[in-house]
Amino acid sequence: MNFLTIGHRGVMGVEPENTLRSFVAAQEAGLDVIELDLHLSKDGALVVMHDARVDRTTDGTGAIADKTLDELRALDAGRGERIPLFTEVLDAVRTPLQAEIKDVRAARALAEVMNDRGLAGRVEVASFHDEAIAEIARLVPGVRTALVSGLPHSRTTPSGGTPTGTDVADRAVAVGASRLCLNIRRITLEIVEHARKADLSVFGWVVNTQDHLRLVRALGLDGATTDYPEIKRTGRFTA
Repeated sequence: MNFLTIGHRGVMGVEPENTLRSFVAAQEAGLDVIELDLHLSKDGALVVMHDARVDRTTDGTGAIADKTLDELRALDAGRGERIPLFTEVLDAVRTPLQAEIKDVRAARALAEVMNDRGLAGRVEVASFHDEAIAEIARLVPGVRTALVSGLPHSRTTPSGGTPTGTDVADRAVAVGASRLCLNIRRITLEIVEHARKADLSVFGWVVNTQDHLRLVRALGLDGATTDYPEIKRTGRFTA
């Protein structure tokens, strides 16, 4: 099995998350894919940050959507790093990317960049939001998409009981996604088997310990998202 390791926001366990420094470190560590998060600034720039607000990861305060690109670029995102534009990441690393989008508006901005630069083969698009996945698939021919879930979904089961999370595979199929990225702390063999029947690949997040890595292997997952580059090295030897 070709087991892939995705660097979570670069290698956020050792470098400031979602910065060029973190992405370059992930590439140098040999991670197979680099995951990042996208938001739109007040003036429509596609910037790389996880939270909707800048408070946690910079020396500033407030919502990204309320700040211009110049205002965002004035902030320290850790160790002197600046909040990068998505296009800057494309130029800084060669490693394939997994870009997580938060809404349909971000999907449309990302689609424009992907179509202009012919990125359907290099950038996989991920989201927790079904409608964002459907929108990027509509706008970018041939794009690969992944549905992300913390499991179980809030939707109730037909019997009215507690959701099991297996509906995530049905949701992925409905929006044309080929991959599921699932919370390793809540994933079950039943969910994995349901996904396999739908011909979906399955990745676990966030895999930062040997116990988590052993679980990923035991469930037969296709890969893992991790904060630490060591998981890439040890993953090859974990049965």
